Amino acid sequence: MSESAPQPLRIGILGAARITGRALVAPARSGGHRLVAVAARDRSRAEAFAAAHGVERTHGSYAELLADPEVEVVYNPLANGLHGPWNLAALAAGKHVLTEKPSASNAVEAGEVREAAAKSGTVFMEAFHYLFHPVTRRLHELLASGELGGLRHAEAMVAIPAPGPDDPRWSLPLAGGALMDLGCYGLHALRTLAPWAGGAPRPVAARAGERAGAPGVDEWLDADVVFPDGATGTARCHMAYDRLEMSLQIVGTRGEATAPNFVLPHQDDRVVVRTADGERTEHLGTRSSYAYQLEAFAARVRLGTPLPLSADDALETMRLVDACYEAAGLGPRPRSER
Repeated sequence: MSESAPQPLRIGILGAARITGRALVAPARSGGHRLVAVAARDRSRAEAFAAAHGVERTHGSYAELLADPEVEVVYNPLANGLHGPWNLAALAAGKHVLTEKPSASNAVEAGEVREAAAKSGTVFMEAFHYLFHPVTRRLHELLASGELGGLRHAEAMVAIPAPGPDDPRWSLPLAGGALMDLGCYGLHALRTLAPWAGGAPRPVAARAGERAGAPGVDEWLDADVVFPDGATGTARCHMAYDRLEMSLQIVGTRGEATAPNFVLPHQDDRVVVRTADGERTEHLGTRSSYAYQLEAFAARVRLGTPLPLSADDALETMRLVDACYEAAGLGPRPRSER
């Protein structure tokens, strides 16, 4: 007799952010999970979101949603500055948390989130969805197999056309900036190369350009890092670029591999490999990285399956983000109140 299938997750959503449709709703539907509740500061927005996406009910505040006993998982796609406060509140309420990146406004707050996650005993994960897609797994396999030789350099570029002038990503009080919204992907991708570089990278230099009319908010930032074995890396980000670019290139002593869009691989699933034997293009599949992510998160909650992401990992990423801001002369983002 076969074992019964795991129970679906019972998910509550904080806010009515646009990203939620593709990042959570679609994967939840395909995975058979329940969208139990949504809350927004403006209840009419929550009601419109619920009607559009089939959410079972709405709440008049985030606190009400956290008090809902049927909600066991909280998805947090709020503005960057509200990630930390509401992650802390959700963990204090005994909920599992899937939070959009970054997990907090700065490393001090990320440390508090780590402590809260340890105390709650629930699952906490920062939504670096790219890591679960076969594109990123393949890049790591190429290093592990030795085909590329020893790692010498890696470069990530994550850039988008400018959001509107009133977008919270341009707000310093809401922990905005290109590095927070985009560059954290590049820094995280460099951090995942530690097993082939003698350990974690440390920043050696950074340069940034401030957004006109938004003092302290980086429109673009380039950070250079070095690994313990001497390999180097660059994480570049731009939030007012002329096009979308989300590439990751890995250069080894025997060859190199490039993912033209490692962040959204369902839009471009190629990995291009160049060695002395020639060039080839591998296609790794256009299933959404968000679908892989929720599948892995559910397996951790229901079955205890290990995850490559944790509150500890989120803290280390935030420490690197802060260090890059310091090196660029901007300083860490301020924390926000709920």
